[in-house]
Amino acid sequence: MGTVRDILNQQQRHALQSIHPGETVLAATQKMNKFSIGALLVIDHEENLVGIFTERDVLRRVVAAELSPSATQVGDVMTTEVACCRLETSVDEARSIFRQFRIRHLPVADDEGKVQGLISIGDLNAHHSNYQEVTIHFLHEYLHGRT
Repeated sequence: MGTVRDILNQQQRHALQSIHPGETVLAATQKMNKFSIGALLVIDHEENLVGIFTERDVLRRVVAAELSPSATQVGDVMTTEVACCRLETSVDEARSIFRQFRIRHLPVADDEGKVQGLISIGDLNAHHSNYQEVTIHFLHEYLHGRT
């Protein structure tokens, strides 16, 4: 079924979006809206991953707590325990991570721990759908003697 590297290779490559923990929630949500994404990696001054800021964080930790987006820092409301996977993680293992931690975004790191990308549950589902389409096409061709 492939690896997380295959999913990243399928994605339209654009710059990985991140934010500093000292930025405001307002700035973070504006960036998320600008790029039509549901999560930002939170990176400190040393380029270390210190958290992830998601739409769920906005709802649970800002809106529900009646905090002001323009006065609240991302570092105060981000998710700090971030599940990650490696480039060579299998698609099935990545799916298990999404289920186990009940998350929708998963950072991907290389062997040195440097973040290489971010996959979403939607990316994983699209990869699975493409895999199924190829399998169906192959079986159709086989049944009709064209392989």
